[in-house]
Amino acid sequence: MTSFTHFSDNDVSPVQKDITDSIVSGNPVHTTWLHFSGANDTFLSGKWQCTAGVFKGPMNDQIEFCHILEGGARIVLDDGSEFTVKAGDSFVMDNGLQPVWHVDDIVKKSFVIMKTASET
Repeated sequence: MTSFTHFSDNDVSPVQKDITDSIVSGNPVHTTWLHFSGANDTFLSGKWQCTAGVFKGPMNDQIEFCHILEGGARIVLDDGSEFTVKAGDSFVMDNGLQPVWHVDDIVKKSFVIMKTASET
């Protein structure tokens, strides 16, 4: 069955994920509103929010498109490169990327995640 999902018409409950193992510093809290899951849960879309703190956000077996809705963050990659993202910015994090997010206050984004097959 096919569907059309309009986020503002789709009332979903927020879910907080335990990220204890990913925290570098502070006490960031991740909240997700999953608005769509399709293709046997390999394609996900919704909204995500994080409070202040520093955490690892590995892109293992997935590719993610992000559009920042509120706030911002500094994202540091393995090679030392840094990217500052703020409301209005869009970007893609490719499979295998190992970003560390630095959130000073809050960041909220819309996301689309495509899960990829594990490489063996």
